[in-house]
Amino acid sequence: MAVKEFKAESKRLLDMMIHSIYTQKEIFLRELISNASDAIDKIYYKALTDENLTFDKDSYYIKITPDKENRTLTVSDTGIGMTETELEENLGTIAQSGSLAFKHDNEMKDGYDLIGQFGVGFYSAFMVADEITVISKAAGSDQAYKWQSKGAEGYTIEPCEKNGNGTDIILKLKENTEDEDYDQYLEEYRLRAIVKKYSDFIRYPIKMDVTERRLKEGSDDEYEEVKEEQTLNSMVPIWRKNKSELTDEDYEQFYMEKHYGFDKPVKHIHIKVDGTVRYNAILYIPEKIPFDYYTPEYEKGLELYANGVLIMEKCPDLLPDYFSFVKGMVDSEDLSLNISREMLQHDRQLKLIAKNIKNKIKRELANLLKENREQYEAFFKSFGRQLKFGVYNEFGAHKEDLQDLLMFYSSKEKKLVTLDEYVSRMPEDQKYIYYATGESIDRIEKLPQTELVLDKGYEILYFTEDIDEFAIKMLMNYKEKEFRSVSSGDLGFETEDKKETDVEEKENKELFAFMKETLDGKVKNVRASHRLKSHPVCFTTDGEVSIEMEKVLSAMPNGQNVKADKVLEINIHHDVFNALKEAFAHDKDKCKLYTNLLYNQARLIEGLEIEDPVAFSNDICKMMA
Repeated sequence: MAVKEFKAESKRLLDMMIHSIYTQKEIFLRELISNASDAIDKIYYKALTDENLTFDKDSYYIKITPDKENRTLTVSDTGIGMTETELEENLGTIAQSGSLAFKHDNEMKDGYDLIGQFGVGFYSAFMVADEITVISKAAGSDQAYKWQSKGAEGYTIEPCEKNGNGTDIILKLKENTEDEDYDQYLEEYRLRAIVKKYSDFIRYPIKMDVTERRLKEGSDDEYEEVKEEQTLNSMVPIWRKNKSELTDEDYEQFYMEKHYGFDKPVKHIHIKVDGTVRYNAILYIPEKIPFDYYTPEYEKGLELYANGVLIMEKCPDLLPDYFSFVKGMVDSEDLSLNISREMLQHDRQLKLIAKNIKNKIKRELANLLKENREQYEAFFKSFGRQLKFGVYNEFGAHKEDLQDLLMFYSSKEKKLVTLDEYVSRMPEDQKYIYYATGESIDRIEKLPQTELVLDKGYEILYFTEDIDEFAIKMLMNYKEKEFRSVSSGDLGFETEDKKETDVEEKENKELFAFMKETLDGKVKNVRASHRLKSHPVCFTTDGEVSIEMEKVLSAMPNGQNVKADKVLEINIHHDVFNALKEAFAHDKDKCKLYTNLLYNQARLIEGLEIEDPVAFSNDICKMMA
């Protein structure tokens, strides 16, 4: 029998597909099952318009048959089958899709849409097979045909015998190599796992004879192995059921089955959309942060299905980075898939789905905050850092989406509060939203810079995470109220003793200049403080970079040498100030000693390292002596 050659472009495409397009060899089984499902869909549709055809759904199925002895794997269906001409057109020309042509010629009804649209999935079988045999008998035909090929050199087609319409695809598996184990595709457990992973929601039964071990009849301890036909797929995906049919337990069980996490999700979101783009989705907001969440190994993304067939285990394009903690899946009928079915084109439908999902997650989180504060706070403690990063990232492009979801610890409420709650409590005379930064709430509460703001009766937000201040700098303001650090040079209000402070500053101008000179560029300025009450000294900052931001930037791997413009403020009402004036008048060396000690004291208060611990130790000894 003469071997028919593939067209030149088909040869190149076949070679490229076998070696390049598919990244996982196991995909071949998904492709063959999808094609088989299409074949059954076609006979269903034909039965709607052809009086000679009847469609009894229970009579249609897909069968997988591994044969270890002959090293063959067969995928059979009871679908519409192919004529000799269709075998020639669909299998003789790679990328000539029978499914796509059928879809163009016929309007699909009743939710039966064809999965295969590009006609290359069948050839993925050559990744694992040396030879492929296709035996097919078209519905309404008396003659079956056999198509056979060993790859790029070509194929043959000849008449053969077959009972009933449908198609059998028989793969002669390749021999094992050092790098590849092809025998795995003959193992029942492996085939079950692949079907469960990729094709669990195909709408027709996927059957296989499975070996079961059971007690021999009449025996108490003697076992035997028997073959039993089993259905490997569940067929009806949870996301296609009506929400009214499902309970919280159903959603939680699906969460566990899909291994989205070992925790109990805080919230599930079930989406059904039949608009410009049609899709179903089930999303979960986890309760606990995955152990690898902030590592390079963590992959964000949702499972993506096309008509119930898994296309991607992690589709990152469906989630913005700031919602990367969300787990779940999306199943769409309208996505355009490229040649491999593994990679998605960045088409309009995908972007529209992603936008809808983002807005839905935002609304659900806002509702959770409003309706179940305790649950939201538990969620925020796990993932609030990611929301704050979302405010800061991409130059604040998403700050409007996220600002109402943020929470910070409040000096007044002694718990997490939202920005809206803070602003709603502000006195009329308060100009700014005040915040203080530090390593912990306990450390912040002891900061000297907080005294005056608290004495005014103003609430302070405590920032304890390194991302907090960066996010707020990007946010700039909330409801027209600007954010202001308690360490800022200008707190935005007059103090009762400001006149006295200004007088002292002028009278001791030379002292402050001497102290600044002594510190030799370590501070931008030294001045009298109008914010300190009980503490002798503190740092404030001029400019956009705060001391906490300096710490964060200095700790980065690239070691950015960005410094805050520090100002050393002295409490003119403290005994230390009198000692400074006395020393400046009579003993300049002692004044230098006091200046260095106060500078290092301010550094310790801020959690900064002492630049020269030995010199600091010596200064303490000198003072004690």
